Amino acid sequence: MEPSRLGVASRAALSEGGDLARNIAAFAPRSAQQDLSAAIADAFESRTALLAEAGTGTGKTFAYLVPALLSGLKTIVSTGTRALQDQLYHRDLPRVRDALGVGLKTALLKGRANYLCKYRTEQAKGEPRFTSREYAAQFQRIVSWAGRTRMGDLAELDALPEDSPLLPMVTSTAENCLGSDCPMFGDCFVIQARQRAQAADLVVVNHHLLLADLALKQEGFGEILPGAQAFVVDEAHQLPDLASQFFGEAISARPLVELARDALAECKQVTGALASVQGPARELEQAVRTVRAAMDELPVRATRRRAAELPEVEAAFDTLAAALRNMRNTLEPLRAAAPGFESCHARAKDFETKLRRWRGPTVARPPEPVVEEDDDFEPPRRPLAEVAVEAVDTDAADDEEEQTPAGPDSSVLWYELTARGFRLSRTPLDVAGPLAEHRERSRASWVFTSATLAIGGQFQHYATKLGLVEPKTLLAPSPFDWAEQALCYLPTGLPDPVVRHYNESMVDKLRPVLEASGGRAFVLFASHRALREAAELLRDGPWPLFVQGEAPRHVLLERFRASGNGVLLGAASFREGVDVAGEALSVVVIDKLPFAAPDDPVFEARLDAIRRGGGNPFRDEQLPQAVIALKQGAGRLIRSETDRGVLVLCDPRLISKSYGKTFLDSLPPLPRTRRVEDVASFFAGEPLRLESSLSVDEDHYR
Repeated sequence: MEPSRLGVASRAALSEGGDLARNIAAFAPRSAQQDLSAAIADAFESRTALLAEAGTGTGKTFAYLVPALLSGLKTIVSTGTRALQDQLYHRDLPRVRDALGVGLKTALLKGRANYLCKYRTEQAKGEPRFTSREYAAQFQRIVSWAGRTRMGDLAELDALPEDSPLLPMVTSTAENCLGSDCPMFGDCFVIQARQRAQAADLVVVNHHLLLADLALKQEGFGEILPGAQAFVVDEAHQLPDLASQFFGEAISARPLVELARDALAECKQVTGALASVQGPARELEQAVRTVRAAMDELPVRATRRRAAELPEVEAAFDTLAAALRNMRNTLEPLRAAAPGFESCHARAKDFETKLRRWRGPTVARPPEPVVEEDDDFEPPRRPLAEVAVEAVDTDAADDEEEQTPAGPDSSVLWYELTARGFRLSRTPLDVAGPLAEHRERSRASWVFTSATLAIGGQFQHYATKLGLVEPKTLLAPSPFDWAEQALCYLPTGLPDPVVRHYNESMVDKLRPVLEASGGRAFVLFASHRALREAAELLRDGPWPLFVQGEAPRHVLLERFRASGNGVLLGAASFREGVDVAGEALSVVVIDKLPFAAPDDPVFEARLDAIRRGGGNPFRDEQLPQAVIALKQGAGRLIRSETDRGVLVLCDPRLISKSYGKTFLDSLPPLPRTRRVEDVASFFAGEPLRLESSLSVDEDHYR
């Protein structure tokens, strides 16, 4: 097949002597990057889908930005997080655009919760809700910044913590936004961001915003997607799980409390309203606290059916339903008095409907159900899977315990508890259909790329999850010299990971590695309990210890980098999105194969649906998910052409179980050893003689 004109131009721009080599300092042409860029360009030209894994160091960001900018197509680029979004827009995109000399308009668009809401900020002034002088001072800084910001993007406020309780007071949600009824609509930062995106040729978004729009969640992006001709989804391995959240629905504690407080705040605008609203608002806040207290005896995460086993929980839900009904009825006569009351009434009605859906038809209703004539509640149209949460045995995929069938269109009803709140969710088990439907409707080209998409070199797992039928695929290998830069060490003599003393044995095997490396290590754990146990065992070591949970993630990383010889203990959140180049990170340790925890009701229901459909849950879901998670963790080790390091894979199942080969075959081609002496030689700069050690080969799987 002849390469497209765009493919030829993209390859040329990334080649020796091309635009990027001439105009970007330290740019190094890479054949894998050129192959990837040409494949993306061909997908753009033919309006087809491409699934591409780009190994660490390929330079996939430049590989998709070049054809996106040269194509002239209206392009949406979606990244995994807001931090990556900012990096892409403010750093990478300007460099490539300037190097190519193209004058296309670009825009950055985030969800509305990232932008200051002038109306709600005005409403919050004079509020007696500030629980400390610190919060009052933070609010004044926000007000001062609000007077000079052009974009209203809260990322400009470095000193504002991501979890600040002030954020809901100065931002809007789809539920509480007043829309065109807002007295400050003309100066709205969200509207201005949308307008910039509509006028742009290339728009940078994140997955949450992309999916919110696809699922019609009214995040304010619906006007832009229909005009897009090409989509690039970076960090695409995250998309299926995120999509299941957006194609479902949820009700949680904080928005309920915010409804009560917003209704009270609106009383400033309407004389006499406070007398009628104050009681129902307090009742709603108390009902939320009652639900959380009643659920205290339940597991942190489980199905709706599990919650229904406790009568006090059902009684608390009855109380919450009654409080929402009372709030809705109270706000009904006030709707015309102020746009804010109209919004609060709509939110109360929506929460009522969602709670009723989540509770389901099998749960007793309040003794006096009140259904208004205009109540648009409809029962769920899809069967709801109620699946018990059982422990996952990764070696016993043929468990035939009778459970409720969950077809491909089923959803699972479940809850999750936080320290002071709760979330009640309805999550579809399969999002391939909706994703495929939206792709077809867009009539655009779609490129899905990530450093971790293939399982043993095959893409079928993610192609199925994304609803792609025989898509074009590309495996762009990492350009790193793995034989020289890295070593994979598999310790001998470790017990089965399920035994009580596994952590202690693992730490014993780890100590000589840390001595050889002088610290400089990430130790990544499959569970927080194992992490805490290992932290106690390693506290007597000579290396500075940084433990997840003892400080925010970005603070731990800064301290780790600054220490020069630290050991950082982290769990799943440190497996991806963490970039520590150079000598500060020279060892990555994986304690166990990262099979998903057995306390996730959605995952359990998905496994059961696969079993009922005639599939193999372990082979079709558990193993692929664990392989991707391992690849993400291993990917922290070598981040540049000059990095050197050792990957330590502790789990003995890599050797003792047949599926171990799938994990090892999915990793980059690192030399492997089972001798700790080779680790010491690696860090001492001595030549390795791996042929004399127990290198891993086919014989170990028999």
